Amino acid sequence: MWSRRASRACTIRGVIENDPYLWLEDIESEAALAWVAERNAETAAALATDTEFTSLKEGVREVLDASDRIPYTVRRGAFLYNFWRDAAHPRGLWRRTTLEQYRKDAPEWEAVLDVDALAAAEGEKWVLSGARVRYPAYDRALVCLSRDGGDAVVVREFDLSARTFVEDGFQVAEAKTRIGWIDADTVFIGTDFGPGSLTDSGYPRMVRRWRRGTPSEDATPVFEGRAQDVSAGGWHDSTPGFERDFVFRSLDFHHGEMHLLTADDSLVRIDVPDDADAYAHREYLIVSLKSAWLGHPAGSLLAFGFDAFLAGDRTAEALFTPDERTALAGHSWTRHHLILETMRDVSTRIEVLTPAPGGWARSPLADVPPLSAVSVVDTDPDVSDEYFLDVSGFLQPSTLYHGEIGAGSEILKQAPARFGTAGLAAEQYFAVSEDGTRVPYFVIGPDRSVPDAAPGPALLYGYGGFEVSLTPYYGASTGRAWLERGGTYVIANIRGGGEYGPDWHRAALGADRSRAFEDFEAVATDLVARGITTPAMLGAAGGSNGGLLMGAMLTRCPQLFGAIVAQVPLLDMLRFHELLAGASWIAEYGDPDDEADRPHLRALSPYHRLSADRAYPPVLLTTSTRDDRVHPGHARKAAARLRELGHRVLLHENTGGGHAGAGDNEQAAHNSALMHTFLWQHLTPQARPAAG
Repeated sequence: MWSRRASRACTIRGVIENDPYLWLEDIESEAALAWVAERNAETAAALATDTEFTSLKEGVREVLDASDRIPYTVRRGAFLYNFWRDAAHPRGLWRRTTLEQYRKDAPEWEAVLDVDALAAAEGEKWVLSGARVRYPAYDRALVCLSRDGGDAVVVREFDLSARTFVEDGFQVAEAKTRIGWIDADTVFIGTDFGPGSLTDSGYPRMVRRWRRGTPSEDATPVFEGRAQDVSAGGWHDSTPGFERDFVFRSLDFHHGEMHLLTADDSLVRIDVPDDADAYAHREYLIVSLKSAWLGHPAGSLLAFGFDAFLAGDRTAEALFTPDERTALAGHSWTRHHLILETMRDVSTRIEVLTPAPGGWARSPLADVPPLSAVSVVDTDPDVSDEYFLDVSGFLQPSTLYHGEIGAGSEILKQAPARFGTAGLAAEQYFAVSEDGTRVPYFVIGPDRSVPDAAPGPALLYGYGGFEVSLTPYYGASTGRAWLERGGTYVIANIRGGGEYGPDWHRAALGADRSRAFEDFEAVATDLVARGITTPAMLGAAGGSNGGLLMGAMLTRCPQLFGAIVAQVPLLDMLRFHELLAGASWIAEYGDPDDEADRPHLRALSPYHRLSADRAYPPVLLTTSTRDDRVHPGHARKAAARLRELGHRVLLHENTGGGHAGAGDNEQAAHNSALMHTFLWQHLTPQARPAAG
C-alpha cells in the first residue's frame, strides 16, 4: 500500500512539474477566468461577426423553440407529463395533460412547475435535472435542480396536487445526490454527508434510509461502498405484490454488484457476473450479459425466475441472443409483455415477447423503414399494455404512435419537416479499419447517384466509447445548420461504442483505445476515396469522450482534416482521474497511476502529443465553466498549449450549461452557430484564404 501511494505521489508531481498550464485547472480563479474571457472575445470576433452567423443562429433557435414540435410525455397515473422549453420558457415549464387532451392538435396543459419563474424569484439559474415521482399516488415528487446545468443538484419535495414545494418536506443541499421514494414518509438517500461519504469520483459512497421529519445526518445507514468505487445507491421496487429493496455499488464504470436488502437489513447478493446489468421485474430476474455466462454469449438478454435464482436455480430463458451483425438496443415492459429493440447493422428492429407456459412467444410490433430508428418513449408496466413509440430517420421527421399490444395503434403526433430534403439522400457504407474490421458509417447529404457529383464539405461525427451507440435520428438543427447549406453529415459507428454489442465496446478499451481512432481514420479515408469529400473539405466533431477522439485525430492524422471541433473534451489523459468525476472512467481508459497503464495513456493523450513540428488544421474547443463532469481545464490547457506552439485554435467557454454546454435554447443555438460557422469558414473553398 505504501509503495502505491508513493508511486502515485511521484507520478502526480512529475505531471505537475511539466505542466505550465496547471493554473487553468483552478476553475473560478480570477486569473483563469480573465484568460478565458480573452479567448471568448477572440472567438466571438472570429465567428460571431461572420455575415452568416446571426441568420444561422436564428435558424437553429427557431428549430429548438418551434411550437409544433412533438411534446414527448411520461405517464404518471392519469396524467401525461412533459417538460417544455421555448422562447417564452427558456429554462422550461414542467406541465401535464390527459391522453384525451394530448390527442388534440392544441392540448390544454396544466402548468406544474415554471422553472423560469422559480429562477427569477430566487436569483438562481436553475435547470430542472429530473424528478422522482412517488408511486402509486403520484402526489409528490423529489425535484432535482442544478445551478446552470451542473451534475450536482439540490433536492426539494414538491406537492403535485398543490403545485408548490413542501415547506417542511425532504430537502437536500447541493451534491451529486441519489434519492428515491420507499414509501410516503421514507426515502433512500446517498449524498454528501461530510468527510468519507463520497467516493473518489465525487458520487455517494453510502446509502441511508431517511425518515420524514428527522435530520438527514441521522438517517439510518444500510449500505456502504469503498472510496475507490464509483458510487453506491439504493432503490425500492414498489410493484404491487413484488415490493423489494435493493442496494448496489458500482465498482467501476463497467462492473458492479447488487444486493437484495431484506426486512432486517441483511444483504443477499444477486450472484450474476459483475459486468452484467441485472434487475428484478415482478417474478423475473432480468440479466443483460457483457461477457459469456452459463453457455450464453456476451450481449444476451436472459430471464430467470427471481425466487428460483436466489435458491440456486440457474435455468434461464434467452430473450435475445446476438449474432455478428445484431445487438440489443433496449427493452421495455408493459403489464403483460416485453418490447424488445434490437439493431442489425445499426438499424433498429422491434418485436413483442410474451411469457407463456411453454416459453416466450414473439411477434412484430411495428415495421421500421431502412436506416431508421424506433424507440419506446413510455409504457405503464404495472397497469396496462399501453405504449408510446417514436419512429424517425435521418430525413424522416418523428412520428409518435400510441397503442396497446394486441389492440392496435394510432398516430398521435407527427413532427413537421425542419429542413429541406430535396436532393438529399441517406446511405450506409462500410470502411475497412487497419486490422481488417468492417466499420459502418452513415452518410447524409447530396444524392451521390447524380452523375458527376463533385466532392463537397463534409462533417464527420464520432464518439467511440462507454458502449454508446450512434443510431439513425432526425437531426433538425444539423439539417438546418449544415445540410441545407450543401454540407454532408457523416456518423461513424466506430469500436468503443455498442453498435454490435459488448465485444464492439471491449475491442477499444484501455490500451486498445487506438482501435477506435483507427476506425475513425478509416472512415475519413473512405469518404475521400469515394469522392464524397476531400481532406481540405472534411471536418470532424465530437464531444466528451468524442472530444478525446477529436484530440487523437488532431495529433495522429492532422492531414486527413480541414478543421476539427472538440466539445467539452477529455484531453489530458495523465490527469483526468484527478479532475472532477474523472476517476470513474479508469475502467474505460486505464489508471495513470498504474505503471502498466501509464505508457499507453501518455501515448494516446492529445495534450501531451501536441507538437510545434506538425501542421494542424484549425481547431475550435468548447467547454463550460459549470461542467462538473469533464473539467474545463482539459479544453483550456489544450488551447493554451496550441497557442504557445503557434497553431490556429479558438476556445469558447460558456459560463453555464454543465456538461451539455448549454442550459437553454439560446445557449444551444449560439454554440451550434459557432461550430457550424467555424467549419463552414474553413471547409468551403470560397471561404478559405488562398495559400501563400
